[in-house]
Amino acid sequence: MNAEIIAVGSELLLGQIVNTNARFISQQLAELGINVYYHTVVGDNPNRLKSAIDIAEKRSELIIFTGGLGPTKDDLTKETIAKHVNKQLVMDQQALESIVLYFERSKRTMSENNKKQALILEDSQVLPNEHGMAPGMLLDSGDHVYMLLPGPPREMEPMFLKYGYPALRSRVQGDDIIFSRVLRFFGIGESMLETVIEDLIDAQTNPTIAPLASDGEVTLRVTAKHKQMETILSLIDETEKKILDRVGEYFYGYDDTSLMHEMIKLIKENNLTIACAESLTGGMFQEQLTAIPGAGDLLKGGVVCYASEIKAKVLNVRQQTIDEKGVVSAECAAELAQNVSQIMDTDIGISFTGVAGPDDLEGKTPGTVYIGLYLNGQPVHAEKLNLGGTREQIRLRTVKYGCYFLIKRLLEKKNAN
Repeated sequence: MNAEIIAVGSELLLGQIVNTNARFISQQLAELGINVYYHTVVGDNPNRLKSAIDIAEKRSELIIFTGGLGPTKDDLTKETIAKHVNKQLVMDQQALESIVLYFERSKRTMSENNKKQALILEDSQVLPNEHGMAPGMLLDSGDHVYMLLPGPPREMEPMFLKYGYPALRSRVQGDDIIFSRVLRFFGIGESMLETVIEDLIDAQTNPTIAPLASDGEVTLRVTAKHKQMETILSLIDETEKKILDRVGEYFYGYDDTSLMHEMIKLIKENNLTIACAESLTGGMFQEQLTAIPGAGDLLKGGVVCYASEIKAKVLNVRQQTIDEKGVVSAECAAELAQNVSQIMDTDIGISFTGVAGPDDLEGKTPGTVYIGLYLNGQPVHAEKLNLGGTREQIRLRTVKYGCYFLIKRLLEKKNAN
């Protein structure tokens, strides 16, 4: 089955929002073995949407629409499709009751046009909206399958995962099971990783290997298909071993984990505590850490120390270090990490200092970063990085490298014991 994703909304064409829905749906369809060859974006105009549908039908069996299911006059997706496939729009009583209940609970007056959201295509399968009002729907006309989904990702994603994905799987899968495992890597670029495993990618049949780069990270989605789950896991295990034999030093976790999650897991396993001194990152490391439940068990506190006098007066960095080496230096990073750990009585101290840009600092160019690491009982150590990208990218990547370096240190300590 070949698919096309049509995103409806003038706000997408104006650049007011980013079309993250197409990326999400494409990733999910890849797991089902459905080929996505085209992404289309069209404004809130019925004639242009009709033209997009005509084109999509010539090259795709499955057409997935996102957006245009709301209550306003410019939400015309289902009206346009209904006319195109010669179907009536009928009221879905369950969806209507859900909308009415929402307004009653929120003690708001329901306007008449909100009932429009409960209209569905005649003979379609309803995809309930448990995070909003407008339901989705799936219509099989014989030659084509049309799936209509809401535009807001917070509504679309859970709807697709719970109802859309199983509905499509029953159409394409047959007796086969499709299963994926995601391998996550850090510290190696997408092009280098692909080069190292290029022959594995070229020879792929079952399982398949799909690389995907995000900000500073690379993932490999390994997907296998078979009637028996045991065989699938065996196929994926075998492929994973071949991959990790070559790039295992950069591997840090599976599926939906993150560097921060893996770092926290190791700190908890070792019953350790941590404190942070952040100059360059301005509290970003602590913000991301505390966003994860249970972080309070290991984070005692931290200091945002942008100014040199705060580094000296609060975190006891020697004035000689600041005068002779500068605040953007390995020596300053090391003192920050060790001192914040001692001040807050923690097992681990981590520090971030550097130049985010756009201007140079102390004769050092943007992207020059030092990360200090102190583990109780071990010599303090500072890592130097030369990062590229925007100011925000440099700061984000610095936080990820902090997690990565700490993970490596904790694993080395674990293996040594």
